[in-house]
Amino acid sequence: MMQEMTDAENDGARVTGTVKWFDPSKGFGFVVSDQGGPDILLHANVLRNFGQSSVADAAGIEVIVQETARGIQAVEVLQIDPPAAIEMEEPMAAGGEIAEPVDLSLPLMPARVKWFDKAKGFGFANVFGRDEDVFLHIEVLRRSGLADLQPGEAVSLRVVEGKRGRMATQVTSWEAALKSDEDE
Repeated sequence: MMQEMTDAENDGARVTGTVKWFDPSKGFGFVVSDQGGPDILLHANVLRNFGQSSVADAAGIEVIVQETARGIQAVEVLQIDPPAAIEMEEPMAAGGEIAEPVDLSLPLMPARVKWFDKAKGFGFANVFGRDEDVFLHIEVLRRSGLADLQPGEAVSLRVVEGKRGRMATQVTSWEAALKSDEDE
């Protein structure tokens, strides 16, 4: 897909690839195209336009790219898929208990991140209209294709009742909850 880019393709070429790395604190990362070629710059603003503040290393990604004076850059994110190796692992839940596969019949609920500490591997969010905290585990983020969350970030959650309270089994973009409401 990403052979030599002609002037006509400078409007944007669709590229499928893998996230090489992304650092939310630096505000950028790189994507490797499935077709080879130079690394593709993925800026935090482009990711935010997709509705996420981070993306997990090794996540599958589909982007629209443009060639610039500084190299090839993603200008739009079309899709993100969780890293393949992580999907096959048994997900860990709060307290080390094994979580069931994500129940997609659970509603996506709009929520706001209260805090998340990547080093500790967990954090909490609040679902709109509810007072109690929802536990967020780093493995659930990774399985959802995310690497980190920022305080105040708007997300959508699928929530179950765990042994220690409410916990997220999936974290998606804010827009995903809006789309699921429209589908009903």
